[in-house]
Amino acid sequence: MITDWHFYALAIPAVILLGLAKGGFAGMGALSLPLLAFAIDPVRAAAITLPVLIVQDIVGVWAFRRTVDWRLLGWMLPGAAVGIALGYGFAASVSPRSVMAAVGGISIIFGAYRLWAARHPAPLAAALWPEWLGAVFGVASGFTSQIAHAGQPPFQLWVLPRKLTRELLVGTTAIFFAAVNWIKVPAYLALGQFTASNLLTSATLLPLALISTLAGVALVRRVSPERFYTAIYVLMMVVGAALVWEALA
Repeated sequence: MITDWHFYALAIPAVILLGLAKGGFAGMGALSLPLLAFAIDPVRAAAITLPVLIVQDIVGVWAFRRTVDWRLLGWMLPGAAVGIALGYGFAASVSPRSVMAAVGGISIIFGAYRLWAARHPAPLAAALWPEWLGAVFGVASGFTSQIAHAGQPPFQLWVLPRKLTRELLVGTTAIFFAAVNWIKVPAYLALGQFTASNLLTSATLLPLALISTLAGVALVRRVSPERFYTAIYVLMMVVGAALVWEALA
């Protein structure tokens, strides 16, 4: 198990953000992996947070299992599996610094996209694109999810123009990312990242993740998430730029 206090100084806020994201503050969790990448290898950081995400997914899947657009998932999930395989190949064939640079780049793009999307609604014309394009967006979502647990932007670019009801959107999102997280398990096994040390670290962080998830559920009903989003996404871009700089320096 990791015992370095520098790691936990970053892991504690990172896991709290993961919990708040699962509790209703969607998108905040994408800052978690970039934060952890300052303390440890980003591939190891992703492997440590993956079991936490899988446990957190149980609540969402159980709550929204009856409100899912299975046709949409039927196009996206096969593409996501391909994207995860590509992400695995990338992480297995390049240096940790290259992965760090990729995490930083994805963080910058994610933050910029979310800031842009807050001011520009999804174009209606995108709803008329052929269904098979969903597989392409699935590939992109699977790749960014495998590298940085940041599969939301490609997923949202495809799904939001579909104008699903709130229940369908939440349920489809919960099932998609729960499935994606399980598909990532063999990739991290192949990378040799599910060591006893990493799993014990995941178990240590899990109670905090569950508490912050419950806190997110309670807070999202009382506090407008929009008050936090701008600061979170600006910070995400700053952290991403710092990771790219550190990887290239």
